[in-house]
Amino acid sequence: MDQATRLILIRHGETAWNRATRIQGHTDIPLSPLGLLQAERLAEALADEPLAALYASDLSRARQTAEALARRRGLAVRLDPGLRERAFGRFEGLDWAQITEGHPEDAERWRRREPGFAVGGGESLDDFSARCLAAVRRAAAAHPGQGIAVVAHGGVLDCLYRAATQVALDAPRSWQLGNATINRLLATADGFTLVGWNDDQHLAGLGADDVSA
Repeated sequence: MDQATRLILIRHGETAWNRATRIQGHTDIPLSPLGLLQAERLAEALADEPLAALYASDLSRARQTAEALARRRGLAVRLDPGLRERAFGRFEGLDWAQITEGHPEDAERWRRREPGFAVGGGESLDDFSARCLAAVRRAAAAHPGQGIAVVAHGGVLDCLYRAATQVALDAPRSWQLGNATINRLLATADGFTLVGWNDDQHLAGLGADDVSA
């Protein structure tokens, strides 16, 4: 991959579980009405962006977000399970308070971001990062010198940010990961380079009051 691939990375639109701070992981939760509107705003914002391909996680919240862009651009959505969110095992469906109360030791290890720790039935940070970075590298390598969009999840984008800025997996997060924001990297054979992050101008003024109950 001698030429850089321009990556537009997108976290899916909001879901009801996002708003309730419930852990989703591999649980297949669709977009909320607000999330669907965010996806349409995103598609409008990227209407003139040069894109050779559109990749997405196969989970509904990412697929629905990608489909809004696909309709606008006349692109097919290439689904890749490698772009799924981290599997959180028995934490999935629980909110922060329930995790802390019901699984205090696991919750502490999780908060410390131990790279080798996996919640029962879930993935470790090490395994998750290797999986999703490999998926994005495959997509980038197929489109040297072109631009592609990748619609995935907060955890996936977190791993990509860390890879581009050389921040360790166990370091605290200090950057934003908003729903339906636009994030930009360059990908070459040498790795990823950060170009722009968490652009949410297209979502200005958009809130829960903008959709019917």
